[in-house]
Order: sequence, then structure tokens, then C-alpha cells
Amino acid sequence: MRGIETRIQEIRHKIFREVAKMAYDAQAPVDKRIEELPYKIIPGEVGNYRNDVFLERAIVGERLRLAMGLPCRSAAEHAPLSDNIEAADKAETYYTPPLINIIKFACNGCEEKKVLVTDGCKGCLAHPCEEVCPKDAIKLDRYNGRSHIDQDKCIKCGRCAEICAYNAIIIQQRPCAQACGVDAIGSDSNGKAEIDYDKCVSCGMCLVNCPFGAISDKSQIFQVIRAIQSGERVYAAVAPAFAGQFGPKVTPGKLRAAMKQLGFADVFEVAIGADLCAAQEAEDFVKEVPEKLPFMGTSCCPAWSVMAKKMFPEYAGCISMALTPMTLTARLIKHQHPNAKVVFIGPCAAKKLEAMRKSVRSEVDFVLTFEEMAGIFDARDVDLTSIEEDPNGVNDASEDGRGFAVSGGVAKAVTGVINARYPEMRVNVARAEGLRECRKMMKDAAAGEYPGYLLEGMACPGGCVAGAGTIQPIKRAQTAVSLYAKQANHKLASETEYIKELDKLVD
Repeated sequence: MRGIETRIQEIRHKIFREVAKMAYDAQAPVDKRIEELPYKIIPGEVGNYRNDVFLERAIVGERLRLAMGLPCRSAAEHAPLSDNIEAADKAETYYTPPLINIIKFACNGCEEKKVLVTDGCKGCLAHPCEEVCPKDAIKLDRYNGRSHIDQDKCIKCGRCAEICAYNAIIIQQRPCAQACGVDAIGSDSNGKAEIDYDKCVSCGMCLVNCPFGAISDKSQIFQVIRAIQSGERVYAAVAPAFAGQFGPKVTPGKLRAAMKQLGFADVFEVAIGADLCAAQEAEDFVKEVPEKLPFMGTSCCPAWSVMAKKMFPEYAGCISMALTPMTLTARLIKHQHPNAKVVFIGPCAAKKLEAMRKSVRSEVDFVLTFEEMAGIFDARDVDLTSIEEDPNGVNDASEDGRGFAVSGGVAKAVTGVINARYPEMRVNVARAEGLRECRKMMKDAAAGEYPGYLLEGMACPGGCVAGAGTIQPIKRAQTAVSLYAKQANHKLASETEYIKELDKLVD
């Protein structure tokens, strides 16, 4: 639903804005302020989004807690919203699992999967739906002239839907479960959606596909702002997918100026880290494939790499051990500024999961999405279109490094480095976008179908520009990234000035 201002996007933006305002207002007691916010966001006596105004406010209350990094609660808990609020008022607070949460009393309890005959059924003479059903579950009802499915017999195979000449039979699935590429969403005893956290990789696709807004992730908006207010030198590391996210007129120079206006010490493009990652993966591939490894998967998408290691543990070593662009950029910043705090700002919910790892915590202090960042800008009335450009708004990143944000970009950057350094070497590439397709690719690789290949996996269909924290339509975002990438002074990742820093950062 990116790019469509639905009621869900509207309420999410209000929550991020109000949490940011609460953080900036250091004088007002946080516990009192959070209790008042549901009434500010949902005013009046009549619900704006649901029939029950009290239910709306309860849901908003849990969203506010999650936006402050606090645990999601059940309807049975009667503690005030400010319960344990002091935990959010610590700038060093990291994300604590679970990251992706279902607000149960906001969930519609959608059925997991059902095959239905619609009004489009013509009761045709051929009735092929009846003929192909392996369980004799569908019959033509002579009284109303339409086919009828016995749900007790139906095994949801979908053959009847496939063969219907009128497309009158549909397969209806719970949207969050359908969007989950690792099949981590099921139902609890009350029919509400439930996440199996042993399977979940925090890609956030359920979050953006739930039409009831019942799924939300945690945020560090409050902690980032308080860190800046405390006098910390907080540096922003902005992911390559930023191009176009804050509007077509918002250039890198304007974004940098706006970030500095908020109090950030400086802004770095994570495309720098993407260049370093591509160079490291290129060398690893040349050294290890196929002599030591049958194939190698890229490392930059945490949801893809975690999925591959969880579901194919015997091939976990085939996923590149190269540091991700986020981590490399953070290391570079802290190498240059030892006392820095680093906040990664990007499109991805799974980066929050990556930052929770003990091996990454010392590098990345906070993670925000573009959507959350927009709430901060709004809270401070920052007009990004009219702000004066910062002349140093562009870093020396390559076209290929900036292209990491779109599907196919990572493999292109890695093979570009290999082709430049080892022109006699040919690299075969397979890539997949969306975790379901990524699973299929890994299954095929495990079966020996990709010997010596470089595999690129992207959890979000379209690449990072389709992440759960993006704002713009995916196609528009892909175009914006491509146009910005072409403005780079270098084509290949191995040609930038920062490449000489790689050895210092990976030791």
C-alpha cells in the first residue's frame, strides 16, 4: 500500500509525529503526556476508523507504546499506557524482541484460506470445477444455478478456481499470512492472527499488508531524539533507497540540511558501505566459489540471510559473511568519529532485527525507517522542499553502490567488481525477490541447480525500495534510485575513495 494514503498510513504518521513531539518536549512528564495522546489523535465521541471510539483509542494506545519501543499488551491487561514508561526514557535502549507485534484486539480474525464461489458463477453446462475437484467438494446447485463448495470436504487446492472460465471462483487468504514468505503467521485459539517467532525474520511484509492495521513494529524515535538532546554526537547513515522517499524535490543536499537542522552531527550515505560490501563479497566469491562453497548468497538483506540460514542450516556457510552496508558505514563513521552514535535510517524493518545482534550493537545504536523519519520532520515543521541545500549533501559513492536499493542491484555491484579485477572470470547469477521466491531459489541451489553461482536474495518484492518502512510507490522509488545513481562520479563499487578503508574496517 506504499504511496496510497490510507487510513492506516494516516494514523501511523500521526503516532510517529506525536511520539516525536513528546520526545522534544522535555518539560512535560512523559507518563502524563502518553495518557492524553489517544484522545488527541482520536478526538470526539464517534469513531473515525472503526465503529467504537474506545476501541480506536485502545489500539492507538498500543501503537504509541510500540512506537516508543515498549511491549505490546493484551486486552486483558489493565495497566495504564504509561506502565514501565521509564524504560523508553533511556537513550541506550535497544530494540527488544519481539520486534513485529500483532495487536490482537485490532485483528479482524480473518480466515486463513478459503475457496469461494462468487456471484460471477453462471452455472455452466460444462461445470469443469466439479470434474477437477479431487474431493468431490463442489457441486452445481440446480435451485440457484450456481456451484456450491462443501467447506468440510474442500482441501483448498484451488483447481476449481484455475479452471473456471468465468474466474467466478476465488481463493481468499488472510492478507498478512499471504504476504509472509516464511509461513510464520497462523491463528490462535480465538482465530486471531499469531506470529511464530521461531520462523519470523521481521521483514515487515505482514505489517504493510494487513488492511486492519493490526500489526506494528517497535520504533526508536523517542530514543534518537533524546540522545540528540542529551548532547550526543548522533550521525545519520541513510540507506540508498532514500532517493525520492521524501518527495521528488528533496535532493540529497536538502535532506542533509534538514537532518542537521534536527541536530544530527552529519549525514552519510550507506551507499558508501554498499561499495565496501560489494568489494568484500567479490573477493570472498573469487576465493571460495566453487572450491570451498558450491555457491554464495549475498549478505546485505538481513531477512533473506536469516531465512536462508534458518531453513537451510546445512548451507548457512554459503551465505556471505561480508559485513552489511549498514554495519560497514557505521564502522566507518565510528572510525572517523570515535565518540559517535549512529542511527541507520532506511526502508527496512529487518534492519532493526539486525541491529539487535550483539555483534552489531557496538556499531549501530539506533534504527529508524523513512516513515518514522517523516514523522520527526513533521513534528518539527521542517519543510524539506524549501530548505536551503547543504553543498556537501552528496558522498563519494558509486552508481552500483547506490543501486543496492533495487532488486538485482547487489549482484550487479558484486559482479562489476569481479569483472574489473578478474576480467577472465565469468560469474553466473540467480536472484529472487520476495521470501517465497527466495526459498525456492535456495531449495534449487541445495538441489545443485546453481553450481558456482552468486545468489542475490531480496526479502521485499522490488528490493529495498519496497521495504516496510518506505513511503513512495515502489515503481516510482525504483526510478528515483536509478536516476540518482546515474549522477555518481564512479560506476563501479571498487572505484570510490572509501574503498581503501575496507581493510581497516573488516580486521
